[in-house]
Amino acid sequence: MVARYVVSPRGGRRAHPDITSALRAAAARGRAAVIEIAPGRYEEALTVRGDVQLVAVEGPGSVVVGRPRSTVLDAAGSVRVHGLTLVGRETDVVACHAGTLTLEHTEIRAHSGVALHARPHTSVTLRDSLVEHGRTLFTGGTGLVERCRFTDAADNAIAVIEGAEVTVRGSRIEGSRIHGLRVSDARAEVVGCELTGTGQAALTADARARLVVADCVITAVHGEGIMFTEQSRGSVDTTRVAGARHGIGAASGADPVVRGCVLADCRDTGINVQTEARGRFEDCQVLNAGNIGVFSTRGGAPEVHGGLIAGGNVGIAVSENAGGRFGHIRIEDLTSVALRVWSGSTAAFDHVRVARCASGLETQGDSGTTADLTDTVFHDFSLPAVTASGQSRVTLKRVTAERGTVGFGVVEDAQLFLHDCTARTVSSGGVIGMGNGKLFARRLTVTGSEGVGLCGKDAAYLDVADSEFTDCAVAGAIFGDECSGRLVACSVSGTEGKAVRHNGHVELISLRTSLPVVRESTPPPAPAPTIINQGPVIHGDVHGTQFAWNNETVTQNQQQTEGEDPPS
Repeated sequence: MVARYVVSPRGGRRAHPDITSALRAAAARGRAAVIEIAPGRYEEALTVRGDVQLVAVEGPGSVVVGRPRSTVLDAAGSVRVHGLTLVGRETDVVACHAGTLTLEHTEIRAHSGVALHARPHTSVTLRDSLVEHGRTLFTGGTGLVERCRFTDAADNAIAVIEGAEVTVRGSRIEGSRIHGLRVSDARAEVVGCELTGTGQAALTADARARLVVADCVITAVHGEGIMFTEQSRGSVDTTRVAGARHGIGAASGADPVVRGCVLADCRDTGINVQTEARGRFEDCQVLNAGNIGVFSTRGGAPEVHGGLIAGGNVGIAVSENAGGRFGHIRIEDLTSVALRVWSGSTAAFDHVRVARCASGLETQGDSGTTADLTDTVFHDFSLPAVTASGQSRVTLKRVTAERGTVGFGVVEDAQLFLHDCTARTVSSGGVIGMGNGKLFARRLTVTGSEGVGLCGKDAAYLDVADSEFTDCAVAGAIFGDECSGRLVACSVSGTEGKAVRHNGHVELISLRTSLPVVRESTPPPAPAPTIINQGPVIHGDVHGTQFAWNNETVTQNQQQTEGEDPPS
C-alpha cells in the first residue's frame, strides 16, 4: 500500500502545514508515499529519502518551493516529482545522490549555479519540464531528458561528464552563454532537438567523448553548430545548422561521421576539420558559406562523399599541410574557386561536378603540395578551370573543362600532368604553360577554342603526345619566347588558323595536319648605336679640362682650389 499525505498551509483534517513535516511522517512509517501539495509558496529545503512522490495537486506552477543558498530538493531513493516549481541560487537546486529521480512538468529556476545535479551511479529523468538559468549536470550517472526547455543558462545548459550516459529528445535549448550541451569523457545522444542563440558551439564533444545527434535544428549560434574535439567520436544525421560561424567542426584528433545534414548561411565555414582531425561526411549540403564550404587545415584529413556545395565564396579548401579525399560532389555558383589546395597539402578529388564558379582548381605551394583529380567536369567558368602554381604538382585524369576562358594552366615552377583530358569551347586557350612550368599531357583533346589549343610561353616546358586539337581559331599550338618541349603523334585539324607556330625549341614528331606549320623567326639583335664624331676623340682619363667646338669664341677659366698646387 502507498501511504498518502496532504500538505496545505491553510491546514485541514490530517493536513501537514509544510512539506518537510509530511516527509518526516512518511520516513517514520518506512513505506512508499505520495505527498499531495496544495497551492502555495513553501520556503523549505527538502530532503527526500526512500520511495516518495511529490505532487502539486492543482497542476504545474501552483506550488513553489525554494530557499536561497540551499539545495531545494536533495533526493536519494526512488523519488518522483510532478508539477512543482523549485527555485534556488548559488548551489545545486536539485541534487540526486543515489537511486532514481524523475521530474515531470517541473520548473527549476537556478539564478546561479547548478539547476540539477545527477551524481555518479544515479539515474535521473527530466520530462516535460523547464530549466531556467542554471546548468543541468550529469556526473557519472545515466539520464533521460524528454520534451524539455532550457533557457538562458549562465554557462552550459546541459553537461554530461565523467562517464555519464544521457539521452536528450524533443527538447529546446536557447540562449546559453557557452554551450547548449557539452559531453566530456562521457556519452550523449541528442535527437529531435532545437538549439539556438548559444555563445559557443551548440553541441560539443571533448575528451574522447561520444556524441550522437539526429534530426536536430541549430540556428543563430556564435560558434560552431556542432564541434568534436580531443579524439571524440560520434555521428550526426539529418540535422540542419543555419547561421553559425562554422557548421560542423572537428579538431585535435576527433573523428565523427556526418550524414545527410544541411549547413546553411554559416558565417565562415560549413565543414571545418583541423589539427589532425578526420571525419567522414556523406551527402551533406553546404549552402552560402561566408568564406569556405569545406575547409581542411593544419593536418586535418576529412573524407567527403556526395552532397552539394552551392553559393558562397570558396568550395573546398585544403591548406597548411592538411589532406582530404572528396568524391561525387556538386559545386555550383561560387564567386571564387571551387577547389583550392595550398601550402604543403595533399588532396584527391573524383567525380566532382563544378558549374558556374569563377575557377575550378587552384594550387599553390612547395613541391609537397599535390592535387589529384579524376573523372571531374568544370563548366561555365570565367578564369582558368585549373591553375597549378608555385612548385605544386597536379595530376588530372579524365577531366573535362568546357565553356570558359582557359582549360588547364601551369605557371611558375609547378608541374601539371594531364591524362585523357578535354577542353571544349574555350575563349582563350585549351592548355597554357608559362613561367618555368612543366606540362605533360597524354591523349589530350582540345575542341572549339576561339584562341589556341596549346600555348607555351616564357621558359615553360611542354611534353604533349597522342593528342588532338580541332577547330582552334588561331592555332593548334603556339610556342613562344624560350618555351621548349615536344609535340609527339598529335593531330591538328580545322578550317582556319595555323597548325603550329613555334620558336624552333620544340620537337615536332609525327604531326598530322593539313594546316600550315610556321616557325617564327628570332628577332635580330638590336644594332649597335651609330657614333658620329664631330669633335675630339679622347683615349684615357681626362681631369680638370673643358672642351668646346663649333663655337667662334671660347673663354677658358681656371680656378684654383685651396690646398692645390698652381698649374705649372
